[in-house]
Amino acid sequence: MIAVDLTVTSKTVSDMNIDTTTTSSSVSPEMDQQQQDAHHDVPQIVIAPRQRNMWWAIPIFTVVWLITGAIIISSLVRVDYWEVAPGSAEQVSSRFSFDKDALQLADQYKPTTPVLFVTAYGSKLSAFDALLGTLDPDVDVLNRLQKFGTATPDQQRAVGFKSMITAKQIAEYVALRRLGYEASISYGELIIDRFVCEAKPRPLSACLQLAVGDAITSFDGIEIPTLADLLPLMKNYKPGDVVKLKITPQKSLESITKEVELIASPDDPNRTIIGVWPADTRIVRLPFEVDIDTDLIGGPSAGLAFTLALLDELTPGNLTGGVKVAATGTIDGDETVGAIGALRQKTVAVKASGAKVFFVPSSQSAEEIDAARRVAGSKLRIAPVANLGEALAILKEMGGSDISNDAIEL
Repeated sequence: MIAVDLTVTSKTVSDMNIDTTTTSSSVSPEMDQQQQDAHHDVPQIVIAPRQRNMWWAIPIFTVVWLITGAIIISSLVRVDYWEVAPGSAEQVSSRFSFDKDALQLADQYKPTTPVLFVTAYGSKLSAFDALLGTLDPDVDVLNRLQKFGTATPDQQRAVGFKSMITAKQIAEYVALRRLGYEASISYGELIIDRFVCEAKPRPLSACLQLAVGDAITSFDGIEIPTLADLLPLMKNYKPGDVVKLKITPQKSLESITKEVELIASPDDPNRTIIGVWPADTRIVRLPFEVDIDTDLIGGPSAGLAFTLALLDELTPGNLTGGVKVAATGTIDGDETVGAIGALRQKTVAVKASGAKVFFVPSSQSAEEIDAARRVAGSKLRIAPVANLGEALAILKEMGGSDISNDAIEL
């Protein structure tokens, strides 16, 4: 009897393996009934479905929601940090437009391989973007003081737009002079672009008394209509002297007087300065105007690119020799190429554009140029130049057309 119980119990436990085919006709009905009766006499063993252990799901689900919520909130909260990030490399020629007067004095030639100018982005960041920016080697995250100094965002933006206008005019001046046109350039009014501050500014230091965008119209009682009028006067003063400056604040028509203590130049202790960097407000007189649409782009760093593109536009042939070329750097009236900011970020943008040569100012620091070369890799040539002539010489070596000062006869 014990053996029967064990056998039946085993068959019941292994119920999932029971053959469900039709019973053979050789089995008698009596025997089948006896087996059923025996089955009812044996205690039934029920196997419950196996339950998965999900204890870990709730904390993981909670952490995911917390992280998601933190990302959403931090992406909506703006903080006092700004990015310096790679921008774009765009054709200059597509932004040119010549009016009828210009086309009467010059022929326009559509370039086959346009010169590119480069931008860098500098927008205000959310808390999340600021965190991501610190992790990105191609992005610099700046606080308010690093970004604007003592100026406000509106003041710096206004000065940037003025600098862009002047940069376009200087580029036209340099290009047209190269081509033999009559053009002239002169200094404009003295408008403050930024400050030179000592580590511990004194109460009457310019960086504490003046503001970006202020126009200085008088120096110690002497009218100074232009920056050129100020330079000879500074020779008669020494650091520590206090002078009266008449200024016209930005967005104001009324002048006020401020006392400012002069300081020594950080580059030359024997030279006395007010402690300001003037904005580029030179006035250019040209035989005709070329409109360069720069939208809301500010700053003077596209001067070299504008000059090269304009030379290409006004002369036959191919200035770049069919090579995709980008350029950055300010341009001065004497064709000098000046340093710019965000070189690393601009190199990233140029590399992404597929350009093969990138003209940069040789006056950039060695560290900046080395960093640009590391970013550029082997497919993009970083070509430092000190002036327009050096850039044209490199283009000629690459197969570009020659530019001379008698390319156009008047």
